Amino acid sequence: MTWYTGDPVFDTVLAVGLAFAVVTLLGSIFVPAPYGRFAQGSGVNLHPKLGWWLMEIPATVVFLFFFLQSSPEAWTTTTLVLAGIWLLHYGNRGWFFPLAIRAAPGARSSFSLMVMAMGMFVTAIHGYLHAMWFTEYGNHLTPEWLTDPRFVIGLAIYALGLFLILTSESVMRHLRPPNPPADAPRYRIPYGFGFRWVSNPQYLGEIIAWTGFAVLTWGLPGVMILLITASNLVPRALATHRWYREQFPDYPPERRALIPYVI
Repeated sequence: MTWYTGDPVFDTVLAVGLAFAVVTLLGSIFVPAPYGRFAQGSGVNLHPKLGWWLMEIPATVVFLFFFLQSSPEAWTTTTLVLAGIWLLHYGNRGWFFPLAIRAAPGARSSFSLMVMAMGMFVTAIHGYLHAMWFTEYGNHLTPEWLTDPRFVIGLAIYALGLFLILTSESVMRHLRPPNPPADAPRYRIPYGFGFRWVSNPQYLGEIIAWTGFAVLTWGLPGVMILLITASNLVPRALATHRWYREQFPDYPPERRALIPYVI
């Protein structure tokens, strides 16, 4: 993997992203990001649908802007396949997932404005770096890359992670009806698919997916988003697991927080 490309903008944005991963880890260890079950009542908050959509949408918009600004000669079969994987991921993450959220009673304004702003920052630089990596600086991303073992293995890992994400989101989404009554329980114990083994299979899926993405793109932008994701989600998974055990006396004792049979 190449660190220095010679483009001061690209290299600086990448360095800022890697530094942000460290800041994210330090912050997440002490205070889980204030959204969902860890939302705070004070400060400016948004509806979860709007907050999630605004946070994730720069990944699509910024990526497409820089990708389409590149020379058509850069649009090889490989770069188009990679762009397709990107748009598939963020078609779910930035469009379907926010629109399909079924907010819990009392959670109509539970998405922190601060979380949204930081998320927009991350998804914007994420979109920029990968658009440029695919079209300008990933010199190894030739048509032959699609048969390279790193791409094949990385794609398999990514597909496993995406499967975990989609199935876990489906389970969580169907825990409550589309328009729950005001007296409905805000949280329930999820069951099925990855929830058989861990409390946070959706977080595990994100970490696995971005691990695969870093391998199949073989670049530091992929490593950057993997580090930011893990720095946020590993501490959050541990906190969520503790929260479930405190809230539900009948919570399945065999479940781990993030990795089956380990943690």
